[in-house]
Amino acid sequence: MRSTTADDVQPFDRRINGHRTSTEVDFSAVFPQVADMPPGPTFDVFGVTVEFLNWRDGLAFYILSGQQEVLIADGNNLEWRTASGGDHVRIPGNVMRAHRDVTDEPAVDLAITTPQLRWFFLEIGTPVEGSLRRRTAEQSAHFVQTSVKYYGYVWGTREENAAVGIGSSPFSN
Repeated sequence: MRSTTADDVQPFDRRINGHRTSTEVDFSAVFPQVADMPPGPTFDVFGVTVEFLNWRDGLAFYILSGQQEVLIADGNNLEWRTASGGDHVRIPGNVMRAHRDVTDEPAVDLAITTPQLRWFFLEIGTPVEGSLRRRTAEQSAHFVQTSVKYYGYVWGTREENAAVGIGSSPFSN
């Protein structure tokens, strides 16, 4: 039996919206730029606010560094809980949830979820080429339309977001 070498491994040839897939993108270009992103009152990943939403699949986060607040259900109440480097956060499916970074440092986490969410991010994502840029209004609209129409997201209203301490963003209706 022959051993597999790095030369044997080829990226699969798949493009979504004309963009290269994750097997063809150099993610090492992303991480040095995260530290230069300006802080904000909400969790912000390359210009995307993770606000009040419901999605059918559960997910988990392992916080690698930094700190963020996660809005989760505690009985019949919603409560912000702080998660720091080394913490594991599990969020079941079909519950309203949100995230925010309230510090001046970037929060970095590893998201563990279903294959469907991977395809969602491949579909709406934009490869990093050069410096990080905020999403345009058109990109935000595409994100919301795709998340609702094809992936079953339910986004909180402006009033619901305000009630839990999240300001308005392009995702609120």
